[in-house]
Amino acid sequence: MNNALDESATRRAPVAGSTVSPAPERTPSAPRPLAAPRSTTSLPTAPTAPRPLPDTARRVLVMGIVNRTRDSFFDEGRTWALEAAVAAGLEAAGAGADLIDVGGVKFAPGDPVPAPEEIERVVPVIAALRDELPEHVLLSVDTFDAEVARAAIEAGADLINDTTGLSDPRMAATVAETGASLVITHSVAQPRQPLPRPHYDDVVTEVRDFLAARLQRALEAGIPRSRVVLDPGPDLNKNTLQTLELLRGFEQYSSLGLPMLAALSRKDFVGESLGLTKEHRLEGSLAAAAWTIHHGARILRVHDVEATVRLVRMLEVLAGWRDPTGPLVHNT
Repeated sequence: MNNALDESATRRAPVAGSTVSPAPERTPSAPRPLAAPRSTTSLPTAPTAPRPLPDTARRVLVMGIVNRTRDSFFDEGRTWALEAAVAAGLEAAGAGADLIDVGGVKFAPGDPVPAPEEIERVVPVIAALRDELPEHVLLSVDTFDAEVARAAIEAGADLINDTTGLSDPRMAATVAETGASLVITHSVAQPRQPLPRPHYDDVVTEVRDFLAARLQRALEAGIPRSRVVLDPGPDLNKNTLQTLELLRGFEQYSSLGLPMLAALSRKDFVGESLGLTKEHRLEGSLAAAAWTIHHGARILRVHDVEATVRLVRMLEVLAGWRDPTGPLVHNT
């Protein structure tokens, strides 16, 4: 495991120019106390420029999910209320999350959500969390709309998580102008449109070619490589067998030389692989996460932050990237 992780890190170019210090060590079972959410009736003064991503050459980041939607597949509206969404972000940070990903529109097919409405959902959460969270916890917004992305960055977001692979032709330029970072994800349908019976002749190669082409588009728009993350999009416009094949070829995406994000948490491919409903997919999600880390993933987008942080910390110790927390009393 140690050699595999180190070799994967060697193949990738480390994220350059990072000024964010690594998060302080925390014991997941006793998270650092965080302040209760402040009143959300007024928003804080807009922050300065977006913060860069930490260096992930010898570190795996955990991204906690906060959905401000009524219809998300797992939380089913539990964090729809503003106060609940802010509290969920604070709780995720207390459990060890390095990033908080706030979404106002789910990926799955459905009626369009106008940009002003999506902005109303995500911007107050981003603004409140930027005001309350410690500096090392970065903020992401899950959106495919450039107008929403700009508003979120102005409110304090550092990263735009575009699950539609730059479907909005304005997105790359918007991220470049604002200095934020960008996750480019593989998906082929138009936003919120179904793709019945998706077909790929070679899913691993086709996804890699898609990501390489969208990466080139982002670079040409002026986004530095150090601010781009790639995500092959497990389950997004893919059936379970296609997703499993994609994950078996995960190293192909890591070979593009950028940090890889793995969004696997409680997804249908886990459920269909094990015959389990979404409530019982934690262990399968953690196994899939460990597989992708072994093959180059450096950011995990998850619902279950505490369990994932424990997985990540143990793998980092096994790889020699992190010292044991201790105390070291066994056979001493």
